[in-house]
Amino acid sequence: MVQDARRRWLLLAVVGAGLLLITLDNSILYAALPTLVDDLGASSSQSLWIINAYPVVMAGLLLGSGTLGDRIGHRRMFLIGLVVFGVASLAAAFSPTADTLIAARAFLAVGAAAMMPATLALIRVTFHDERERNVAIAVWGSLALVGGALGPIIGGLLLNSFWWGSVFLVNVPVVVAALIATLVLAPPNDADPTKRWDLVSSLLALVALVGLVIAIKETAKPDPAPAPIAIALLAAVVGGWAFARRQHRLPYPLLDFAIFRNRAFLAGVLSAGFSLFALAGIQLITTQRFQLVEGYTPLGAGLLVAAVALGALPLAMVGGAILHKVGLLPLIAGGLALGTVGSALVLLNFDSSTGLLITGLLVTGAGLGAAMSVASSAIMGNVPASRAGMASSVEEVSYEFGSLIAVALLGSLLTGVYAATVDLPAGVPDSARDSLDKALTLAGNDNPSLVTAASTAFDGAYFTVMVVVTAVMAVGTIVTGLLLRRHGPGSALSAPVHH
Repeated sequence: MVQDARRRWLLLAVVGAGLLLITLDNSILYAALPTLVDDLGASSSQSLWIINAYPVVMAGLLLGSGTLGDRIGHRRMFLIGLVVFGVASLAAAFSPTADTLIAARAFLAVGAAAMMPATLALIRVTFHDERERNVAIAVWGSLALVGGALGPIIGGLLLNSFWWGSVFLVNVPVVVAALIATLVLAPPNDADPTKRWDLVSSLLALVALVGLVIAIKETAKPDPAPAPIAIALLAAVVGGWAFARRQHRLPYPLLDFAIFRNRAFLAGVLSAGFSLFALAGIQLITTQRFQLVEGYTPLGAGLLVAAVALGALPLAMVGGAILHKVGLLPLIAGGLALGTVGSALVLLNFDSSTGLLITGLLVTGAGLGAAMSVASSAIMGNVPASRAGMASSVEEVSYEFGSLIAVALLGSLLTGVYAATVDLPAGVPDSARDSLDKALTLAGNDNPSLVTAASTAFDGAYFTVMVVVTAVMAVGTIVTGLLLRRHGPGSALSAPVHH
C-alpha cells in the first residue's frame, strides 16, 4: 500500500514536469521577446505570432488529442507528446528567421497538445480516493499557474548568460528525464479502441480559432482594413458553426456540449479561462513595460512578475485540501474577486509606487491561485471516468484560450493604443509608431524628446490594457458567483452530470 502510494505521487511529479514544460513555454518568451525581436528582425505582427502560434495550435488540437488519448491510451499519448516536444524544442532553438521560429512554435504546440490532456487524465485514473485526488489535482493546477509565472524568470536567467535559443534548449533534458520516468512509473496503457477520433473536427476548431485571432489582431491596428477582418470573422464563424454541427451528428463527438449543463463544471471551465487571461495579460505587458520604459533587464522584469507566482502558491496548495470543507464558491468566485482587487492595485500604481505595484501582483496571484487550485476539481469531479480525456481537454482548452485571447487582444490593444496616441516630435519617421521598441531604436542617444513621447504613450496604453484586465476579472467574479450560488461544501463535486 505504501509502495503504491509512493508510486502515485512519483507519477504526479512526472506528469507535473510535463505540465511545467507546457506552461513555461507559454510565458518563457515574454521576457525574451525584446531581445528575440532585435536578433531576428521580427515585425510587430511576427512578434505576436511568435507568442501566439503556440496557444492557437494547441487550443485547436486539444479537444481532438483528449479523445485520441481515450482511444490509444493516455500513457502512450504522453510519451508521444514528450518526443514531439523535445524535437520541436531543438528546432525552435536554432531557428534562423522569425517565420521559422513561428513554425517551430506551432510544432511545439502539437507535442504540448498531445501531452496536456494526458497529464490530467493520468491523475484521474491513478488517484481513486476523492480527497487524495483533489489534493493531486490542486498540485497539478498549482504547477500550471507557477509554470506560467516562472517562465519570464527562467527566460531572464538564461538570457543573462546565453542566446535566446537557450529558452528552448532547456526543455530537452527535462523531456529525456520525463520519458524514462514515465516508462517506469506510469500505469499500463488504458487504450479503448471503441472510442472514435475525428481529425476533421480538430481542423474545424483550429480554423475557428485562427480566424478569431486574426480578426482581433487586424481590428486592433491603428488603421484596420475591413476586408481581412471580414474574411477572418467569416472563417471563425463558419469554422465554429461547422464544428458544433458536426459534434451533434457524430456518434462519438470530440465535444459533448451536454457536459456544460453542469453548473460546477462550467464554472470550473470559466475560472480557468479568466485566470489565464489575467495571468498571461499581466505578464506580457508588465515584462515589456518595465524593460522598455524603466530599463529593467529581462531577469529583473521576470523577477518582478514572479510576485504573481509567490502570491499564488499558498492558496494554490491549500485550495484542494480545504475544498470539501468550504466548497467551490469562495475559492473560485472569491479568488477571482481577490484577483480583481490586486489587478486594480497594479493599475493605479504601476508608474508611481513599486511597493504597491508588487503588493498588487501578490494579491492578484493569491486570488488566481485560489481559483485555479480547484478549477480542475470542479471539472474532473463532475464527469465520469469514461469522459476523463474529454473533460481534461475542455479544461486545457479553457487555459490555452484564456492565454491566447490575452496575447491576441491585449498585445494588439497595447500596440494599437500606443500607435494611436504617441505624439511624435517633428522630423521623426512615422515608423516610430510601430512599437515602443522601434521608437527607442530610432531615438538612440540623441533624441530624448522622442523617448519621452513614446514612453508616455506606452504608459497610457499599459493603463488601458490593465483596465480591460481588471474589468474581465470582475465579470468572471460575477459569472462564476452566479453559477455556484447553490453549491455549498457538500455539493461542490456532486452535481449530476448530464449526457
